[in-house]
Amino acid sequence: MDELKKIIRDIPDFPKKGIVFKDITTLLSDPKSFHRMIDLIAHRYVGEHIDQIVGVEARGFILGAALAYKLGTGITLVRKPGKLPYKTKKKTYQLEYGTDTLEIHLDAFKPGDRVIVADDLLATGGTVAAVVDLVEELGAEVVECAFMAELEFLEGRKRLPDHKVFSLLKF
Repeated sequence: MDELKKIIRDIPDFPKKGIVFKDITTLLSDPKSFHRMIDLIAHRYVGEHIDQIVGVEARGFILGAALAYKLGTGITLVRKPGKLPYKTKKKTYQLEYGTDTLEIHLDAFKPGDRVIVADDLLATGGTVAAVVDLVEELGAEVVECAFMAELEFLEGRKRLPDHKVFSLLKF
């Protein structure tokens, strides 16, 4: 895992002073590292009955699509308001400074579908907690929330006390 962690670049003071941003684009653009990361995450779910991967806008689409392909499932997108063309369910949630809203298609799942929620990074957990609520309100079962990386010091897992969480890389 250290090899993969070393490829992720730190950007100091982005998007604002005092924050060290973990730039995953360096890992995504390296074919060997990208393949290895997807293989390591997907391996957890081989032999499990997974119906859908839920990709969270925007970088979760990258991880989610690759996992869906690898596992032979479909991918469902969770997006910012106004981006999905069909009837949607919305969820507004608290951020550190303000609120945000996400949407999912009302017909995204069949009752009882088993899904993995996939995103690039687990930070404070607010976004993924909202996504889990949306998925469950539509009748699907969240098998696990899977992340390429986690910022452990932000304790985002605490926002998901009743759900399994997997992070390949921990900072």
